[in-house]
Amino acid sequence: MSPVPVSVVGLHGGVWYGLAAEGALRHADLLVGSARQHGDLAGTGLAGEPVEMWGRIDELVELCATRAAAGARVCVLASGDPGFFGVVRALAARLGPDVLEVHPAPSSVALAFARIGVPWDDAVVATCHGRPVATAAEVVVRHSKVAVLVSPDSPPEALGRAVVDAGAPARDVWVCSRLGEAVESVTRTDVVGLSAGTFDPLSVVVFIAPGCGVAPAAATEWGRHEAAFAHRAGLITKAEVRAVALGKLSLPPSGVVWDVGAGSGSVAVEIARLVPGLRVFAVERQAEACLQIRDNARGSSVTVIEGDAPGALAGLPDPDRAFVGGGGTDVLDAVLDRLRPGGVAVATYAVLASALAAADRLGSLVQLNVSRGTPIGPDGQLRLLAENPVFVVWGSR
Repeated sequence: MSPVPVSVVGLHGGVWYGLAAEGALRHADLLVGSARQHGDLAGTGLAGEPVEMWGRIDELVELCATRAAAGARVCVLASGDPGFFGVVRALAARLGPDVLEVHPAPSSVALAFARIGVPWDDAVVATCHGRPVATAAEVVVRHSKVAVLVSPDSPPEALGRAVVDAGAPARDVWVCSRLGEAVESVTRTDVVGLSAGTFDPLSVVVFIAPGCGVAPAAATEWGRHEAAFAHRAGLITKAEVRAVALGKLSLPPSGVVWDVGAGSGSVAVEIARLVPGLRVFAVERQAEACLQIRDNARGSSVTVIEGDAPGALAGLPDPDRAFVGGGGTDVLDAVLDRLRPGGVAVATYAVLASALAAADRLGSLVQLNVSRGTPIGPDGQLRLLAENPVFVVWGSR
């Protein structure tokens, strides 16, 4: 005899979606759900025996298994899409997926992004249900578009405080509460406002890095001309050198990057714009240059650290990638001491002796000789004007 199927019906504000979901509800002998879900269905005329049980997932699953084995038609009530961080995982593990008939409503994450009018096919989703809030905060820090399912034990403001503690870069934040209900609300804020506020724990919190929301992705561009950055008297990594350095860094989708001896911050700014999921720190000792970095980094997530390396590196998280644009071998050694396993460091030098010393540590070296076409004469002809040669050194610890 085949086991009696167990239905799982997703609800939003007491509303189910589709005739099949309605049939599962109306023909059920047993309706298993939370007090709130039973309250939402009050007055709908459903005849199944209401069993108030939620949060005790192991007990819920065993009840469903026992009653279904006895021939009862069991229907489990869920919120939104029960296959999305929901009860389907536990039921399928115990009963087998062939026994389940799942009738989802729109997930709360889908509704949250719909309310703010932003696509979410490129979003990362995390949850605080039964998991440390710090884990969700780390996901927010490492990715540019994140939705987090919060809970009464970890409400939105607790998540905000954890994100601040984790060193969050700039993020636009939306708290989407009671989605699908008559009292639903959407509040827009930022990370600081989230941490300082008080919000409904029945919420989805959306974090989006500036420039990563509604607009289509911009063309991938790096090695921009020096004129795109404020800088002092030509003290900037030239565009062609920067392009090669960025390629050698082999940037990951998330992690920590240092730009040490950042100067204008051109390398840090391009990294932050290329890969918004990275935490980028620009370390520079000159106060004037730090002001220029902040100006150049406007709209990105670069954190500026004013101070002399290697001392200024002490309080930073260990890097997955590091670019060293200034300082001697003592600075490079300090960077390599902190580089995470599998990390990559790139350094540039104008002097051969310094480049050779760095190559002893990193292993790879190339000299870049760049000549730029420069107008000459009234008829628009070009001549080649050589830039100073630069040595690029790269490798792992």
